[in-house]
Amino acid sequence: MCQKRAIFKPMTFEERQDLKQRCGGSWKLVLRYLLAGEACSRREKTQAIAGPGHSVAVTSNGTVYSFGSNSSGQLGHGTTDEEPRPRIIRSMQGIRIIHAAAGAGRTMLISDAGRVYSFGKDSFGEVEYGAQGSNLVTTPQIVESLKDIFAVQAAIGNFFTAVLSREGRVYTFSWGDESKLGHQTDPTDLEPRPLLGALENIPVVQIAAGYCYLLALACQPSGMSVYSVGCGLGGKLGHGSRTDEKLPRLIEQFQSLNLQPMVVAAGAWHAAVVGKDGRVCTWGWGRYGCLGHGNEDCESAPKVVEALSDVKAVHVATGDYTTFVVSDEGEVYSFGCGESSSLGHNNNNAAVAAAAADEQGNRHSNVLTPELVTSLKQVKEKVVQISLTNSIYWNAHTFALTESDKLFAFGAGDKGQLGVQLVDNQTERANPERVDINLS
Repeated sequence: MCQKRAIFKPMTFEERQDLKQRCGGSWKLVLRYLLAGEACSRREKTQAIAGPGHSVAVTSNGTVYSFGSNSSGQLGHGTTDEEPRPRIIRSMQGIRIIHAAAGAGRTMLISDAGRVYSFGKDSFGEVEYGAQGSNLVTTPQIVESLKDIFAVQAAIGNFFTAVLSREGRVYTFSWGDESKLGHQTDPTDLEPRPLLGALENIPVVQIAAGYCYLLALACQPSGMSVYSVGCGLGGKLGHGSRTDEKLPRLIEQFQSLNLQPMVVAAGAWHAAVVGKDGRVCTWGWGRYGCLGHGNEDCESAPKVVEALSDVKAVHVATGDYTTFVVSDEGEVYSFGCGESSSLGHNNNNAAVAAAAADEQGNRHSNVLTPELVTSLKQVKEKVVQISLTNSIYWNAHTFALTESDKLFAFGAGDKGQLGVQLVDNQTERANPERVDINLS
């Protein structure tokens, strides 16, 4: 069965034996590791990524489209012109892409050969509105420092970037102050550094990056587990405190909850996990109700979202104080900050909407507990993936991908990032609209 998995096929005998030992010494554990990675990151399947102001979509055959903001060349078309409609990245034709990641002014693509391509801002570490490096890269370029690493996933956080290898090793760029990620580098460092500590000999199947922190879903013989590292502000590392961690540390709360994590999501200030049994846990900064517990309190350790007790979740996505959950029946629930219509709850009652406006003047209601996104019911198809903007500086937009590879968009669209036509003076879309793109 292992030999049927795409990332396993090209491995040499020695590489396979090394992976076998990392997974616990049996081919059954290797297969579990490979399947877990495919399931939680949609590797080699259609994907849609709602980045900060720009968007990326990957078809089932590995073709890449991009659209939206392009001030740093992050669309990869050789220009810095905005694109209001999905456009194929021509220079990548003939190269099959299996994964994509989008950050502020930057995009990363990973091919089926494990090569990493990057374009936009030429630094892996700067803050979103900080210095952007000396050059802009407007077409995809291979990341030379990763040529000896067979990559399968990338995650772009603030101040740093992380890459996951085929063998389950995690590498980070930049933000290397010893109090942060356990290694010393400067902010513009382009050399990947292995993430040291507890995960050195434990294979990781998924990584997720938020504001100054990283989550890693690990696959051990005893089961799945989650480690966190970085800034602990708001309790988003999940250890029952708000202290920073310079090396990966196991989140122990899942053992107490008897929950085996299967998918992780790192929002800007909060995090979420879906368990094998379909339960959803959230923790971190609870502003606007993004944790789904009916209040705006912080939670410094994972807590089960009781309002979803009758839902078996299979997927979770997080953004800046916003959370989406997809059930095994393809229904979508969202909660948190309702700004930019990114939650998908189109409130037509003007009086209710006005009453719900907060002290900052947001025109959209915040949602403190999970609510069914009824506007997606009109799609009449099961949703399999949600992606939303994970940035504290950009208005959010959201993508919903269905099981037949149809893509629907809603939320902020002022830079063309929705890929759909907006009427004059309209800057956002409240109801999901299908994006004219053939992903299958």
